[in-house]
Amino acid sequence: MAEREFSDLKLDRKECERCGATWLNGQHIWRTGAKGNELDLAGLVCNQINDPRCLNPMKGCSGGDTWAKRAAFINKATEEIIKAPQEPMWDAGIWSSDS
Repeated sequence: MAEREFSDLKLDRKECERCGATWLNGQHIWRTGAKGNELDLAGLVCNQINDPRCLNPMKGCSGGDTWAKRAAFINKATEEIIKAPQEPMWDAGIWSSDS
């Protein structure tokens, strides 16, 4: 009888008790399933709640995405929209300046 070979594939899953962030085989994964970024997670969540149960190794580090950066982006985009002429940013074939 031939020896059975087993795969060395393993799945290590860790979930933060505080926020529910997930790591699969050491890689942070966003809830969307996309590859995560621990520094962004720190800026958006971990550094805001400052809980000792946090699993993020980047907790306490500055950089990455933050709510302040997102707010600045939204404010700049809003200003550009307000300054723009009152025409749509796209045309579905129904806009006409001749009317």
